[in-house]
Amino acid sequence: MLAKVLSFGLQGIEGYPVEIEVDVSGGLPALNLVGLPDSAVKESKERVRSAIKNSGFYWPPERITVSLAPSGVKKEGACFDLPIALGILAATEQLNKEGLKNYFVLGELSLDGSLKSIKGALPIAMAIARLNNPSTNNIIIPELNAKEASIVSRTSVFSLKSLKESVEFLSNPSMLKPFKLDLEDLFKENNRYNIDFSEVKGQYLAKRAMEVAVAGGHNILMIGPPGSGKTMLAKRVPTIMPDLTLEEALEISKIHSVMGILPNKDGIIATRPFRSLHHSISSVALIGGGSVPMPGEISLAHQGVLFLDELPEFRRDCLESLRQPLEDGSIRVSRIFKSLTFPATFTLVAAMNPCPCGYYSDPRKTCHCNPNKIANYMAKISGPLLDRIDIHIELSSIKYRDLTDTKDAEPSVAIKNRVEKSREVQRERLKTDGIFCNAAMNAKLIRKYCILDTPAKELLKQAMHELGLSARAYDKILKISRTIADLTGAEAILIEHISEAIQYRSLDHRI
Repeated sequence: MLAKVLSFGLQGIEGYPVEIEVDVSGGLPALNLVGLPDSAVKESKERVRSAIKNSGFYWPPERITVSLAPSGVKKEGACFDLPIALGILAATEQLNKEGLKNYFVLGELSLDGSLKSIKGALPIAMAIARLNNPSTNNIIIPELNAKEASIVSRTSVFSLKSLKESVEFLSNPSMLKPFKLDLEDLFKENNRYNIDFSEVKGQYLAKRAMEVAVAGGHNILMIGPPGSGKTMLAKRVPTIMPDLTLEEALEISKIHSVMGILPNKDGIIATRPFRSLHHSISSVALIGGGSVPMPGEISLAHQGVLFLDELPEFRRDCLESLRQPLEDGSIRVSRIFKSLTFPATFTLVAAMNPCPCGYYSDPRKTCHCNPNKIANYMAKISGPLLDRIDIHIELSSIKYRDLTDTKDAEPSVAIKNRVEKSREVQRERLKTDGIFCNAAMNAKLIRKYCILDTPAKELLKQAMHELGLSARAYDKILKISRTIADLTGAEAILIEHISEAIQYRSLDHRI
């Protein structure tokens, strides 16, 4: 007999429908899979056989052919275990196949028949909702994936624990109601951080630079000796970024769901991602890839922060691969089988020592690096990459009086309020230009919106001459000063805004 089961697969971070046909006929006992299955799908034969037997059902000693359509698309993952098993049971009349017509079925089987969680439940549920077909917006899914699939309101999610329970449900659908989730409450409940800027002692200039960077959407590089608080500051950047909208949270959660790292207990990521990378990372792990492309770390940092500590120690090809996503906010990964585009709009926060030993210009420790070693160390960061980092800030070692100061520092919420007001000003100003923050302004928009008064012009002219600043640095200073002016609510860029902005370009007169 022939049976059909509806399911869904993943291509990158998007779901696509898969129709599974199961034919049981005479011949030597065998289970054959066709339709470009990968290794995980091929191995489902043994899982399905054991699960059916251990769940108390009959395994037919006949020839079983399973076709996964569309046949020209490579199928990946173990999410087809449950639909294949149900298709075999329907084809052998152990299950009424009419009951399968109105459900999309997903699930990985254990050998005892219990259901394990799958990757990509959220983007699959979103794809099913886009089909906009009320008769087939029902999803049978493992219990561990119920929350993330239920985030999509236009689907009915039925969470089950085992193959046996799935058969019982399809025989009597009234035994189980759809899993319901209060998305608004869940989003608010998880939208908080357990760290705060008030915990950072001293480093007032660095904290101010962080505020300016987040307010204008600027990337930032911190240069300072070991133990000066670079990592501590970077980890707290998400706490002063504007709150995620629900749409942004769903987009982030979709990427994490595909990678199988979405927390099952929450079902949604409601805070800005923070991805801290080791310098040994490969370019594929950083930007994404594989024979069938999958998202990399820059996509996992989407709408959040990508932190690169010890920046000069990263491989050159990794650093250069960041140039395009920093410019476009997305990354296109091309491979033999497929070319896919992944979102990658993130704030780059990088940190480095001032020299290989870390103590160049530190008044309390002696630097053991000669000028050539320092020059080679700094030269590891290419000009084109540095061109995409607006703010360079130098940190010094934390003083004892700052460490022992009992006075409360400014909390993240106070900084975030100023950031959000500044972002609102920028959105209003730039709404007709198709961008949302000062960092994205091109040369034409800089000339349009970065108008200086006479004292500010004179100061910038003097800085360009005495510090030997480049044309690139000139544009960066104007963008940064525009952000500083927005933070203070000023319409025009004044001399104090230019003066502060010049402090944030320390590498321009060091390299």
